[in-house]
Amino acid sequence: MQVVAWCHGRDHRAACVVALDCPDARELAEFYAAMLGWRIRDDAEYSDWVDVLPPEGEPGAIALACQTVPDFRAPTWPEGPVPTQVHLDFYVDSIADSEPAVLAAGARRHEHQPSPDGRFVVSLDPVGHPFCLCEE
Repeated sequence: MQVVAWCHGRDHRAACVVALDCPDARELAEFYAAMLGWRIRDDAEYSDWVDVLPPEGEPGAIALACQTVPDFRAPTWPEGPVPTQVHLDFYVDSIADSEPAVLAAGARRHEHQPSPDGRFVVSLDPVGHPFCLCEE
């Protein structure tokens, strides 16, 4: 999947990191790296933290970080006892072209699809965080 737009337009070296709690940081980092075509950077100092960064030299991207939380509970979006901890939107040229690769990486399409015109679809990452593929 190729991301074509960014909300904040910050270089990944900037202090703009979205941290995702999860039961296994490495496992979730591998999902996002595969889905986005990004790279993984392990921090030897912190075994419970794995960065997911855009390809070297690619400007205008934020970074993701996956953090192991021992008592992680997946969100129960759109409602339920565990609120959504984060919601990511990824802008793509075509949902129809991008979604198969996202699902092959390990995401699953959520049964609740609130977009009446199909301009975005809601999926869940392997640990249950909701995210959207969006067309402008």
